[in-house]
Amino acid sequence: MSSPALEVTRLRKSFGGLPVTQDVSFSVMPGERRLILGPNGAGKTTLFNLITGDLRADSGSIKLFGTEMIQMGVHQRTHLSLARTYQIITLFNKDTLLQNVVLSLMGLSPTRWNAFSKLMSYQHFEQEALRVLTLVGLDRAAHRPVSDVAYGDKRMLEIAMAMAQKPKLLLLDEPLAGLSKEERVRVSGLVASIPRETTVVMIEHDMDTALELAEKLLVLHYGKVIVDGDRDDVVHDERTKEVYLGS
Repeated sequence: MSSPALEVTRLRKSFGGLPVTQDVSFSVMPGERRLILGPNGAGKTTLFNLITGDLRADSGSIKLFGTEMIQMGVHQRTHLSLARTYQIITLFNKDTLLQNVVLSLMGLSPTRWNAFSKLMSYQHFEQEALRVLTLVGLDRAAHRPVSDVAYGDKRMLEIAMAMAQKPKLLLLDEPLAGLSKEERVRVSGLVASIPRETTVVMIEHDMDTALELAEKLLVLHYGKVIVDGDRDDVVHDERTKEVYLGS
């Protein structure tokens, strides 16, 4: 049996003495699609921030394919093939879609520190960025400023930027939030098309669409894992209904 892609053990985080992540433990297998559920304030985004290093845990363990990351910074974790999107879109609005993807690609390349790099190396980034935009159907808007495209296109772009880094683990923080029905169909289709070489963990409130994408679910409540398992078992668990579904 293969080892977990992501293994979180007894993870704790408090703010001013208030616990927001309480002994959280779970594992995600390679290629798995995992959905994290929970009401507002359950600690879902905090959990993502701890996994990526945007927040430092008070204690616990976070392993990516067996490598302990708990003491690593954000950039070190990114170099271990970890990528994410954010609940609030973080893009360079004045730059073009192409430039945003190029910056994402350069973030993992040592040439970004080399002022004497040949121009051809940057052309390579542009070629790869255009290929990524073509895959997600945004190539025709490649040279438009991000501020000029629809909100759904911005969500598509953010996922494309993360996927351009060829991550082994991709964290998606509410990728369907704020989208119209048509945009949700497009973005969920993009998420569904992500190859199984990439393990996907997602936070989402659009239950109907998200449940179609996930095989396993984890439910958080007040920073604690209360249910974790196969999709159907978790959905029908009384604890899930009580804290999340309201029935």
